[in-house]
Amino acid sequence: MDALMAALVAAALAQIGDRPAALAAILADRYRMPLRVILAAALALLAAGLIAAAAGAWLAPHLTPEAKQLFLALALLLQGGGALLPAKAPERLAGWRIGGFATSAAGLFILAFGDGIQFIVVALAARAALPWLAAVGAMLGSLAVIAPAAILGERDWRRLPLAPARRIVGILFVLVALWLGLGALRLI
Repeated sequence: MDALMAALVAAALAQIGDRPAALAAILADRYRMPLRVILAAALALLAAGLIAAAAGAWLAPHLTPEAKQLFLALALLLQGGGALLPAKAPERLAGWRIGGFATSAAGLFILAFGDGIQFIVVALAARAALPWLAAVGAMLGSLAVIAPAAILGERDWRRLPLAPARRIVGILFVLVALWLGLGALRLI
């Protein structure tokens, strides 16, 4: 259950101002079906998360508890460092002609699979008794940001103060990463 909650919080924070939410807003406007985009996002996020959780489960027996904590610290540090940089606009997928649901599912899967939150899911799954809960938590946390983006649409989503919020989240991730890393090295 710890993996579920940790992944949920990490994903919700990591998605603020990130490309998957922006893409969901773009696609919801294009296809005029926010619910379809949200459902496609849930499927895409869960698939990407389950792949990451499987990697974490495979990795778990090869790591000591300290190495698992250090691995999580590294994942959070990379996510936080990335959040301190300006987010690039997502590819708008304008040339994709496979329908709203398929475009949303495939496009969001591609973004999610390459997203830093998947590294966090691997690290959390490696520490969990039930690794798949990290994938479910990441999906739910991501949807907590992606669903409002899809409902608001691109124009209203971009009006929100996403850049400052993203920087605050980045600093938070870096601080937690440093705390976990120093703890794993037994320096605190």
